Amino acid sequence: MIRSMFTAISSLNLHQKYLDVVSNNLANANTTGYKSSRVLFQDQFAQMMTPGSAPSTAQGGTNPTQIGLGVSMGYITPNFTQGTLQSTGRNMDLGVQGDGFFIYGKEANRRYSREGSMSLDAEGFMVNAATGARAQGWLVGASGIDSNLPVDDIQIATDNTLAKATENVLLGGNLSALTATDGTGTATISMGVYDSLGTLQKGALRFTRTAADPLVWDWQIIDPVTGNNGTGAGTITFNTDGQTDSTTVGTPVQIPGSSGSANGSQIALTIDFSKLTMLSSANSASVTSQDGLTAGTVSDVYISPTDGAISLVYSNGLVEQVGQLALARFTNPSGLLRSEKTSFMAGLNSGEPEIGTANSGGRGSIASGYLEASNVDMAQEFTNMILAQRGFQASTRVITTSDEILQELVNLKR
Repeated sequence: MIRSMFTAISSLNLHQKYLDVVSNNLANANTTGYKSSRVLFQDQFAQMMTPGSAPSTAQGGTNPTQIGLGVSMGYITPNFTQGTLQSTGRNMDLGVQGDGFFIYGKEANRRYSREGSMSLDAEGFMVNAATGARAQGWLVGASGIDSNLPVDDIQIATDNTLAKATENVLLGGNLSALTATDGTGTATISMGVYDSLGTLQKGALRFTRTAADPLVWDWQIIDPVTGNNGTGAGTITFNTDGQTDSTTVGTPVQIPGSSGSANGSQIALTIDFSKLTMLSSANSASVTSQDGLTAGTVSDVYISPTDGAISLVYSNGLVEQVGQLALARFTNPSGLLRSEKTSFMAGLNSGEPEIGTANSGGRGSIASGYLEASNVDMAQEFTNMILAQRGFQASTRVITTSDEILQELVNLKR
């Protein structure tokens, strides 16, 4: 009787722990990035009553007789199945689709988490919005992102101002084939380009149809104020269908920039004439597009989906990559140790973190504008709650029955 009581007590203790795990899972059913836990039971030692015997030539063998001594905890392990990605509409809310953890804090106190609600603190560090822990990754260096370097805090300067000098100009429209009887003709177009300081500089381009060959036009950069020739000249040759056949550059194009701008205050341009035509209609040649931009201030911080590249978006439309978030992957994530605030620490059996960029080395992709919901299955947890309750209830009945039998033994003396 005493043995059955101790067996039942071990079951009571274990089912209470089972209920503790279930209650914690249900309590975190709405915790962002939470990973539920599951419980595995194992039986205890068994008391050998008879060891059994091997068969002989005259008689068959007998099986051993053993009485179990209760139940014990096998393990409690986190379940790292993918949680649902919930859209937030906020670019700095991040979720991981696949394996991997965001990295927070320096190596001595490093934490790993699936919770990726990011923000910038007063000093420009990228941190977890809920905990203030600094996210880890790489800043852009002279050769871009080098993911072979150790990860570090990501600090972003949001008070930058940036301009872009014009490098390429695309022309479009028509140079009229309706010219004087001698085959000559001219057309002049104006263009505005930006120097490296973001200052708009004006220039002009004059086209002259040559008398020697009606399919060839000379082009020349001129000063829009004085009309004097500037730096830059060449030719355009059209085919008999009025489409651009070839272009030559005799002198590379340079437009004077403001004092102190790059390249000795000269704006070096590459002009694309390929979209020009020479048809029997009016002159309509003009600048279709150019890639320079005036000075702009930071208007947003953008984290690109999939790879977690961090970029500054400027008011003039420029986008400048300044860093990239890192992800960590573990050979055995079940070996991680739970820490505070939905995070984990590396454990003795988790393996070393394999740190790298998203979408590489088995690490998942980053979903920008999403947060990963808890992976708690409430239907399963309520089922587990019933199982824990019934297991606990059955064990109490065993204790009650053993007590009644002991009572009957005590009453034999009466």
